[in-house]
Amino acid sequence: MEYEYQKNQRYFAQAANSLEEMTAEEFLELGADDARAIYRGISFTAHKSALYRILYESRLASRIIAPLFSFSCHSEKYLYQMAAKINWSDFITLDQAFAINTNVADSNIKHSLYASQVMKDAIVDQFREKTGERPNYNQKQPDVRFSLHIHRNFVNIGLDLSLTALHKRGYRVVGAVAPLQETLGAAIIRYSKWNGETPLVDPCCGSGTLLAEAMMHYCHIPAGYFRNFWGVTALPDYDEKLFKTVQSRAKEKIIPLPRGLISGSDISGMAADASRENLSRLPGGENVAITKTDFRYHKSIENSTIVTNLPFGVRLGSSAETVKLYNEFGDFLKHECKGSTAFVLVANKEIGGEIRLRTKRTRKMKNADLESILLKLELY
Repeated sequence: MEYEYQKNQRYFAQAANSLEEMTAEEFLELGADDARAIYRGISFTAHKSALYRILYESRLASRIIAPLFSFSCHSEKYLYQMAAKINWSDFITLDQAFAINTNVADSNIKHSLYASQVMKDAIVDQFREKTGERPNYNQKQPDVRFSLHIHRNFVNIGLDLSLTALHKRGYRVVGAVAPLQETLGAAIIRYSKWNGETPLVDPCCGSGTLLAEAMMHYCHIPAGYFRNFWGVTALPDYDEKLFKTVQSRAKEKIIPLPRGLISGSDISGMAADASRENLSRLPGGENVAITKTDFRYHKSIENSTIVTNLPFGVRLGSSAETVKLYNEFGDFLKHECKGSTAFVLVANKEIGGEIRLRTKRTRKMKNADLESILLKLELY
């Protein structure tokens, strides 16, 4: 059976709502022949080496899917019949566990869990008929992950080439309260256009995600640097030698981080420790200076790029505390950060207004399920 991705070399990538256009631009930079932003994702074409590079280096995509089979479907019975047409042994063996990520909307099949069960039965029954045995289903730790998407009675079945979400870089071994998702951190760094010509500082660094993403960007550390397991290896035409070559070429581009170029601080000693621990996982991460410092007493940050994710109200307590902190942060920027440009992630325009500085530009962004706004502030 020839699968859809083999016919047209077209793939689908999931990206956070608001990051689709930015992710499409990144894919073109990484070698995609065509990349189009669509709702919550990107449709793109790429030859095999470019696909592998996108998979290994993309900082913005959440998952990358190879389409296998698509069809119109109005019933569970027909879903089972069509799913049974796929030769599942092309992708999994009896000693491997599989999982299915399912999304259902505006269709006769109403429930994603039930749709997932139907497809799982089709896979398991096919193996049982051929071998008398069945592969294991393990949603948490699969060896192979499939995707099932049903929208308006049209089914798309695919293979998840990432296996686990791509935002899970592997450097964050210690968390903090409400951590910033890595893909959003990378998007903020990209949006800032920071290239190392000015120092970069995060005065409310939490567990260090923005600092880590800035470092990975500057040093050309691939987003998949720590990954050992990939879903792409389950493709029937997977080229192991080529994938390893793509990885080696990416690693050869890594450059050292100059000491003092990136720094961060946090009022919480636990957060500063977490940030330090996470950054130590990256090659050269010890060159990022982390201190336990309240921004109110931070030394001046002049002629620099400031990036930070200010605590939202849910992390602070009362709304009065939130307003007070934002007022004081605005005062800090105004008086201590002359000549700098700040990119500040806030919950909404209203609370962002409590910084009480003129905003150069705003951009809507999403941190997991939380709506947020990125403010750009030119400080004179």
